[in-house]
Amino acid sequence: MAGQAFLGCTIFDGYRRHAGCALVVREGRVSEIVDERSVPSDCDGVRLDGALIAPGFVDLQVNGGGGVLLNDDPSVDAIRTIAAAHLPFGTTALLPTLITDTREKTAAAIAAAGDAIDAGVKSCIGLHLEGPHLAAVRKGAHDPALIRAMDDDDEAILVAAARRLPSLLTTIAPESVTSTQIKTLADAGATVSLGHTDASLTQVREASEAGATCVTHLFNAMSPLGHREPGVVGGALSDGRLHAGLIADGFHVAPEAVGIALRAKQEPGTIFLVTDAMATIGTELKRFTLGSRDIERRDGRLTLSDGTLAGADLDMISAIRFMVDVIGVSVDEALRMAALYPATVLGRDAEFGQLAPGARGDFVVLSDALTIASVWQQGAKVA
Repeated sequence: MAGQAFLGCTIFDGYRRHAGCALVVREGRVSEIVDERSVPSDCDGVRLDGALIAPGFVDLQVNGGGGVLLNDDPSVDAIRTIAAAHLPFGTTALLPTLITDTREKTAAAIAAAGDAIDAGVKSCIGLHLEGPHLAAVRKGAHDPALIRAMDDDDEAILVAAARRLPSLLTTIAPESVTSTQIKTLADAGATVSLGHTDASLTQVREASEAGATCVTHLFNAMSPLGHREPGVVGGALSDGRLHAGLIADGFHVAPEAVGIALRAKQEPGTIFLVTDAMATIGTELKRFTLGSRDIERRDGRLTLSDGTLAGADLDMISAIRFMVDVIGVSVDEALRMAALYPATVLGRDAEFGQLAPGARGDFVVLSDALTIASVWQQGAKVA
């Protein structure tokens, strides 16, 4: 079958670099990486203007973009708008994210995510439900009136969603969910993440034993690392079964804490990048509302009136540059944090996050300065 051979750049496949090679894509999927002198004769050569081809970014926490929040409009059109807003920044796969809301809004978001995938919204690969089964004492910007413990009906909704969607990530607090419920969700195929929680190290370990595999926005809205009670931060870093998302904008986590976390993280668990992006991405919005509360955008921060951070004004390529320029992570490792590692969290690294045979042909073309030259999805240029 005829294909495309993308030439002219070094190729980073998610693990290592290939110089003087071509990325071959057939029917929207990666076929192989070959020497430029050995491009199959049935392939159309596409010479790219850039320095590096890398896997498209995978963002597991996207509240909004393009002026839209999923909480305001849990619909296919909203998900399409959010996805389109993040494409120019290199994100080719994402989980639209609903923060704590009503049971009816949750059901609508689950239906919208499934319908968006069926409708061919390529960037939408599932759904992240951040709440409502959280700890009110660590609510952050979540509405405390809507936070509640998980009951049988909630569990049934989540189990059905995990079976309906290719990926369901649900953020819960161990204080609001039992170990049996965590096991039920994990067994149904959900990725269970701990967040907005004041849990102890013992509770974190119990949740991990039950099937939790992730921690939502490390350091934020969770019990901190103490020398006698290591809390959720200590549990996330010391337990190799847990991955941890990180908002790398310089506001949510101090650079020094990011560095400590990277050095301390027990493998095989990883620290991966999320944007926690709100409606502002791709727009000039200066303020918007979350439910009935006003959120102001100023100097790269999004805050409620009391100064509480409310999501992030962050895109993925900016997070990558922060990790490289401020933290000192290698370019290749920062790219893994934005693509391979989050895909691995979902158990979908054969499809996303790397440029291996059979993976979706999603990639970004980057300059030496880590700016986006172009974005390609299933072998087609989209931004």
